[in-house]
Amino acid sequence: MPKIKIPLKMKWLFWSYDIKSLDLKADKEYIIIQTLNYGTWEDLKWLYKVYPEKDIKQVVKNPQRGVWFKKVLNFWTTIFNIHLKKEIWDKAIFR
Repeated sequence: MPKIKIPLKMKWLFWSYDIKSLDLKADKEYIIIQTLNYGTWEDLKWLYKVYPEKDIKQVVKNPQRGVWFKKVLNFWTTIFNIHLKKEIWDKAIFR
């Protein structure tokens, strides 16, 4: 079975990495965050083919510090019906 790779057309989402070096398992959280924050509809469709919704939801439910755009995090928490504590929300937002 061929190894799934990040499509070259998505390279711009991961500007600080050589996408060939990204590992879908080890770098899952980074890949999900970057795609949710910056991705197009096509990128999101790819993300949902590669990762189960529960994994994507888990990344939104436990947001990394300082990497989320306010409108994006608001959108995904609304979509997934996730309620974050104010202090967690505030720390997650990119400033």
